[in-house]
Amino acid sequence: MNSIKEADREVYEIILNELHRQQDSIELIASENFVSKAVLAACGSVLTNKYAEGYPRKRYYDGCEFVDEVEALAIHRAKLLFNCTFANVQPHSGTQANQAIFTALLKPYDKLMSLSLDCGGHLTHGSDVSMSGKWFNVVHYKLNAETHMLDYDRIYDIAQREKPKLIIAGYSAYPRIIDFKKFREIADSVDAYLMADVAHYAGLIAAKLYPDPFPYAHVATATTHKTLRGPRGGMILWNDGALSKSINSAVFPGIQGGPLMHIIAAKAIAFKEAMSHDFKQYAENVVKNAKAMAARFAEVGVDTITGGTDSHMVLLDLRKHGVHGVTLSRALSGIGITCNKNSIPFDELKPAYASGVRIGTPAITTRGMTAAICCEIASSIADCINALKDTNDVDEFLQTSCAKDVHERVKVICARYPLYKDLYERE
Repeated sequence: MNSIKEADREVYEIILNELHRQQDSIELIASENFVSKAVLAACGSVLTNKYAEGYPRKRYYDGCEFVDEVEALAIHRAKLLFNCTFANVQPHSGTQANQAIFTALLKPYDKLMSLSLDCGGHLTHGSDVSMSGKWFNVVHYKLNAETHMLDYDRIYDIAQREKPKLIIAGYSAYPRIIDFKKFREIADSVDAYLMADVAHYAGLIAAKLYPDPFPYAHVATATTHKTLRGPRGGMILWNDGALSKSINSAVFPGIQGGPLMHIIAAKAIAFKEAMSHDFKQYAENVVKNAKAMAARFAEVGVDTITGGTDSHMVLLDLRKHGVHGVTLSRALSGIGITCNKNSIPFDELKPAYASGVRIGTPAITTRGMTAAICCEIASSIADCINALKDTNDVDEFLQTSCAKDVHERVKVICARYPLYKDLYERE
């Protein structure tokens, strides 16, 4: 940090401000986490200097002997961790991993089938604002209207009628178990590829706490952050060697140029960390904490989609409280609790407002927060929901005794569970 301070004091101060924001906030965004200092160090290493277009031992530039080693190591560890035969660790993000699979397995205007955005699907699964929605013929399935769970019989019926070439299982706001075996049976019945997007669940899968997409999925995409607790990035996993050339070619030169070798090194470190006993304990606590929060919300009268969770996330249904998701998320942000507004199944509000809020436990679990603390946080959020019913105005809420009391509780909790202690210090 001293070199940054000497070169650019403005950037230095911004980084410090972000560090203190992270330290002083309760992070409940389900797709965020805190990496180890080793991962942070790799992200800032000299590997950032090296261009390495191509793949290990098949590069377009010379001088790649050592970055070849680190990419080969990351690939090897990814295959061990996820019980698969092949891996590509070059995608810069989960979005680009998904784009690579579409490029490899589909042609423009081919039909893909996925969960709709309002029911918990991802933008890259065929939303009309995404490349996937613009380039392909997209058919969506939805959750059961009463249970908000996956309806496999209905998904089967839609597949029989539409005959998609690719079916996507794996979502950004679905808290329950996915039956990949059933999805493979549906895909086989119409001769479609099955793609498992396990970006959210990857860390739980690595810890054997969530169903493994293999051997059922033809291909799986994932991010290396979120529950896996690595650097921000993506990866692709598969078993069929016949797909290797098309997948690797789709990543490079199909949609990317030079891979980020410093991030690939950080991925390798994260994969090793995920093989440890400590990681398994962390992942168990992630699920335990999420279940504890869901149970407490039920106790205090806040509805959750599906009535609970099997994973790291809880989706709050705010309709009966008359509070919009955007209102609650902004109110909580103002008192040191970070989450995100989120549509709920069959939401009548636009995504910019949303009837729900998505909550996740990976980041607070990394800090060491326990189920008891998670229950305390859930109770505090419920207090804020009740206070917002009276005002429905964020600025007015922030002046209430409820907001001030909860903010004080947040400060106490964050001080009890320090993050990156002594990493950077102000003068």
